[in-house]
Amino acid sequence: MSYGDYPDLVSVKKILVVKLRHLGDVLLTSPLFSLLKKRFPNATIDAYLYEESIPMLEGHPAISSFHVYPKKWKRLYFFKRLCLEGKLLLHIHRQKYDMVINLTEGDRGAIVAKVSKAPFRIGMDPQGSGMRGKKKFYTHLIKHYGSPRHMVEKNLDALRRVGIFPKAEERSLFFHIPQEAKEKVERLLREASVAKNNYILIHPTSRWLYKSWPSSSFRTLILHLVEKKVHLVLCGGKEDAEKKFIASILEGIASPFLVDLSGKTTLKEMGALIEMSRLLLCVDSVSLHIASALRAKTIALFGPTSEILWGPWQNPNAHILYQPYSCRPCCQDGCAGAKMSDCLFTLSVERVLQEIEKRL
Repeated sequence: MSYGDYPDLVSVKKILVVKLRHLGDVLLTSPLFSLLKKRFPNATIDAYLYEESIPMLEGHPAISSFHVYPKKWKRLYFFKRLCLEGKLLLHIHRQKYDMVINLTEGDRGAIVAKVSKAPFRIGMDPQGSGMRGKKKFYTHLIKHYGSPRHMVEKNLDALRRVGIFPKAEERSLFFHIPQEAKEKVERLLREASVAKNNYILIHPTSRWLYKSWPSSSFRTLILHLVEKKVHLVLCGGKEDAEKKFIASILEGIASPFLVDLSGKTTLKEMGALIEMSRLLLCVDSVSLHIASALRAKTIALFGPTSEILWGPWQNPNAHILYQPYSCRPCCQDGCAGAKMSDCLFTLSVERVLQEIEKRL
């Protein structure tokens, strides 16, 4: 029985997947690569990503190679950027891909699909946004849903559009942690006199700080836990805003039960820290998605962003805390654009502590 007019994909031998988005978004595409390899075991499958996002898929057994877009190109003069992008597009065109899947709504991925000349070009329906005529860049359009769905499912819709329907057990995230990353983390923990599987890992920040619980709340929580002699390890990104946020949390706190590794680990090493922890406490950030891939015990604090869209994925050991405000998720950068969200700022330290004690 036929349920749709799906293309004959028997000739597909070379595939390119485009995901020009941030870290967590890229990790949430990992099931799509696994499914492509299962459906096309002899095909070459490549990825086109921002340079900083490569660690999220590096080591994935389905991926042959990466095309990289360095974000610094966006800061170049127009003609210099145009020249570099043109060379990259020419290189992609010469690969002679049979299928290109663009998982982003922007124009850059659509241009890649068009320039590739691939017989099958799958992309999001632009619905009138972006450059003129973009809809015609694709041979198959992915329709938008009116109701929210997890980003993993939205990515997999690209395969459903051409007749590839994943089973529930085929939708797992994959995050590779190399042995050297594990060894470095073990050394860092040893030097800090912290035993594996005997610490709570706290990742208090996100690239977008409006998604973070107040620094004062994290500070109160940490003071309470170290007083009870609970070993804590902090991790975070290397951006100045994240460093400043964590510094405000830790100001004046000195305890042998607290180790600050923020800004000192790579993404792969963060994965090792999560894997070796008793529990991860985080906000809506990349660490949450890595924890889902590892099925690590997790408590995630959500505010203005949607846990339906970005929450834990297939992780029975994860729990979400949020305030049941009627206005959330608003996906805004704080109430009225003020960078501060009531739905996060009214989440009490006591409630988070109770959840930690329950999970441990």
